[in-house]
Parts: sequence; structure tokens; C-alpha cells
Amino acid sequence: MIALTFLLMGCLGEEFTLPGDHPRTLRVAGVERSYIVHIPTGFLRGNPTPVVLCLHGAGMTGKMMANVSDLNKKADQSGFVVVYPNGTGLGQFLTWNAGGFTNGIGSRADDVAFIRQILDELSREIWLDKRRVFACGLSNGGMMCYRLASELSDRIAAIGVVAGVVALAECKPARPVAVLHFHGTADGVVSFLMTDKNMPPFMKLKSVQESIKIWVKLDGCQEEPVVDVLSKADDPLKVTRKRHPGGRDGTEVVLVEVAGGGHTWPGQVPALRLLGKSASVSANDLLWDFFQKHPMP
Repeated sequence: MIALTFLLMGCLGEEFTLPGDHPRTLRVAGVERSYIVHIPTGFLRGNPTPVVLCLHGAGMTGKMMANVSDLNKKADQSGFVVVYPNGTGLGQFLTWNAGGFTNGIGSRADDVAFIRQILDELSREIWLDKRRVFACGLSNGGMMCYRLASELSDRIAAIGVVAGVVALAECKPARPVAVLHFHGTADGVVSFLMTDKNMPPFMKLKSVQESIKIWVKLDGCQEEPVVDVLSKADDPLKVTRKRHPGGRDGTEVVLVEVAGGGHTWPGQVPALRLLGKSASVSANDLLWDFFQKHPMP
């Protein structure tokens, strides 16, 4: 019956559901916001479809994030919709209100409400699988994913964070949320070993280890990790996975540590050499495998 309803609604949004990229706008508290929806190859309107929100870093846009992550390729292979929301700011220098900024610096936009409205709008256009809505992000976008896990856990099943950390003073999710976190030990932008000495003067952030410990405790996971190596012997960078299983509702918290890795998206060539080295292990493959394991209970 539900499938028939969406098939009959085809005339309302056939162009939107064609494979490819579709720019969209909506208004949040009187402010126009924008995002891009990537409909995968082979998309069938009558089937429930998982959605992955992919959030850009500071000084980027959604379009840039699509290029940096190359997540569209994985979406086309695996059949999920990708959404690239745009933060707020001037021109192409956009940021997220992920917390962490001090002295009045940083975005004050209600980005949680923005993401919620995106999901509401998508659910009117496609048969969105509400148990399989996920979020991933780079740097400031990864920090925003931690905020979504804390404040939008009724809609977000699991998150993936690349080169970001917890920026909120306190996380209070309504339910356990599975977390997959990637970080390079040589990240020169969001340091792996964050201290007061190397933290930007206008920010207050948690370290990588603090971020992991916070969510291990929130989810009720095993404190001691299960460790394995993901990289091959001849890979230039060693990639180690540290899993904290046993969380409530089947959740787990996982840190993928890239020895010598920079502020990069693993598996992709860095947009700028100064950002450091990137692992050959694919973040996109690991993210999708992780998300498939952790739908909303």
C-alpha cells in the first residue's frame, strides 16, 4: 500500500527522482538554506531507500564535499541517496554550528533544525527508509555529526566522523548512536593529540580520545577496544581499527587510526598537498559497511 502511494505520487516529483544531482532550497526560521541531493543510478521510487547526509568541512560547500569524498560513486554502487547540505557563511566559506567556538565566533544557525527539515522534505519526495538515515562529515562537518548524534538521535541511526572531534560541552543523546571515527595521527588542522597548547585560541574542543571515551560511555560499550589492522603490509600508511563493541541496542564505537595520516578523507587523494597524506583504505567502503550494521533499532 505504501509503495503504491509513492508510485502514484510520481507526477509530483519525477524530475527530482531521476539519477543525478539535484540542488534544493528551503527556509529555516526565515532564512533560505540549500543542499544537493544525489539520486543513485538504478533508483526505484517504490522502494524504501537509505539516506546518507554528508557534511562539508569549514570553508567548503556541499558541492566541494561531493568532490572531496567521491561518495556519489559508492552511492551508485550500493543504492543509497546522498545529501550534501550547505552550512552558513559568506560565499564558499561555509561552516556548521557544531559547538566549540568561543568569544562569539562561529555560526549561530540552527543547523539541527535545518537537517531535520531536509529529512522531512525528502520523506515527502521519496520513500525514505527511516531506520537507515545516517550522517558523515569532514572536520567541522564531523563535529556537526557528533551534534546530530546528540540532538537528533530520533532521526539519525549512526554517524561517521572524519578528522573531527566532539565540540559540544556535553552530549545528551535520547538513545545510543553507533559511531565510526577516522583520524590521522599527523593531522595538522584538528590535532589527534588535542591539548590546550595546540588548540585554536577561539575554540574549545575535545581530543580524539576524549571524543571516543564520551561515546563509549554514552552507548555503554566495552571500554577496552578490540584491535585489528586494516592496511596491507605494503601500504604506505598503517591503518588500525579499535572497536568498542557491546553497546546498548547493538551499538559500537570505532576509531580508525591512520598512522601519519593528515586532515584527509581516507581512500581519496587530498585536494591540497599541505593537508597531509591519505590512507589507501577506503573510508567510503568502511562507512557503508558500518552503516549497514547499525540501522535504527
